[in-house]
Amino acid sequence: MATSAPIAVIIPALNEEQTIGRVIEAIPGLADRIIVVDNGSSDGTSEVARKCGAEVISEPIKGYGRACLTGMHALIGSTPLPFAVVFLDGDLSDDPGEMESLLEPILKDEFDMVIGSRVRGHPEPGALTFTQRFGNWLSCALIKIFFGVTYTDLGPFRALRWSSLMRLKMDDPAYGWTVQMQVRAARLGMRIKEIPVNYRRRGGGKSKVSGTVKGVIGAGSTIIYVIIKEAYNTWLETQVGEPRGEEI
Repeated sequence: MATSAPIAVIIPALNEEQTIGRVIEAIPGLADRIIVVDNGSSDGTSEVARKCGAEVISEPIKGYGRACLTGMHALIGSTPLPFAVVFLDGDLSDDPGEMESLLEPILKDEFDMVIGSRVRGHPEPGALTFTQRFGNWLSCALIKIFFGVTYTDLGPFRALRWSSLMRLKMDDPAYGWTVQMQVRAARLGMRIKEIPVNYRRRGGGKSKVSGTVKGVIGAGSTIIYVIIKEAYNTWLETQVGEPRGEEI
């Protein structure tokens, strides 16, 4: 897929020395900027990423959403601004080669946000744990109840039009990032599409969420909290008529 529209890729990374190079090398040539946000790694993540041609930005304060926001700040004021942004994890679970499938509906002006659904795709055996599947199901069910939009996954692999991303006024610093994005896109009536994507067991290193009980409980409670908070904010808007949220 050839395009003249500027495309940026943001990869939040924490101790992904074993995989980040392979992720960067697998990204299609249509990406104009590849930004790796090193979220306080204690290994050689930054060095490997630079060696593979990525732009590396340090965000020492840990938090998945905080790392993504830092990557976005790096794009604000750039010339030219990106037309679309892809978010991708650095553990090689997602296939960067499928990026074109996520971007195509945006470049054709058919959708504003495209989410790679691991549930609708072909996850490798063991790649999605029971807790991940249950958490996805519960979160998507709550979004359907509160916002009337059907999702199947909160997967990290996604693409958005830059102008649409700015409208979302993202501010969650932790693991509520993906669900906040999906809920706010629904609230704003954006054109949203899910496409099936493949999903693999991480290519190396240790999971920060599904690999620990603390991570699972922390991420799950944060996601549910964000959904309820956004639903409450939506109710408040109907009372005062003013949208809530902060500009990044």
